[in-house]
Amino acid sequence: MLLCAVGYVNGVTQLDDIVYVVGLSSLTICRFNTTTHQRLTDISVKGMADPQDIAACARSAWLYVADLAAKCVWRVSPDGADIQRWLTWSDPFSPRALSLTSSRLLMTSNGDSELRQFDTAGGDELRRVDLPHYMVPKHAVESPTGTFVVAHNNTQLQQWQVSEVNTEGQVLRQLSSSLGLPLHIAIDSQGHILVADWRNRRILLLDAQLALRRVIIDEHQLNYQQKPRRLCYEEQSGLLLVGLFGLGGSNSVAVFDVLRR
Repeated sequence: MLLCAVGYVNGVTQLDDIVYVVGLSSLTICRFNTTTHQRLTDISVKGMADPQDIAACARSAWLYVADLAAKCVWRVSPDGADIQRWLTWSDPFSPRALSLTSSRLLMTSNGDSELRQFDTAGGDELRRVDLPHYMVPKHAVESPTGTFVVAHNNTQLQQWQVSEVNTEGQVLRQLSSSLGLPLHIAIDSQGHILVADWRNRRILLLDAQLALRRVIIDEHQLNYQQKPRRLCYEEQSGLLLVGLFGLGGSNSVAVFDVLRR
């Protein structure tokens, strides 16, 4: 199933039966009904400048949007009635990509070898994880065991990797074979990891030890010309939302039933 999106898809998430999408330099959050596939009224976010990612928290029933240019994270109610400029920074940290557990928001910065984690309720900073200097993260998620899985560039080796690090930033294990720019990852309650392998036009399934199990979605299923940029996995339903970029403006959100793959 395909849901049309406006512009360059920078983030996609789901809360209940609504899919939320943000695009490059967009001032709105697009909404789609997952049952009818119809587009709903957009949420206009006054002051939003350059949204880079969006994540939803079922426990708090909030949407969180990383805004690179405004150096903030917006917190938005699902209906758009309550919009808050929730977290802001005056230091060089600029939020790039987000992930959520039930109570913790994890984010990467633009070009910094660091992860920051916040409480989703009060916005208190819980932890900073200093990564090795050669590790430039694209996206990170917290694992069920409390470690962090990071998709990143290794500037020493000049290769893309997915690594697991502990809370001190020490590397526990890595996968680098055949990766071509892993932009986004998702993780389930068992620690299985989905990787959006951008340049190779595929989505990989890794086990909890970062061993490659199989290609779960290949370039044929992504219509060859489209590349996966963003992932959102709904474990209960088995549905995977994939934000796609294609040549000639063919941007979209695809929905795959990965439980059947």
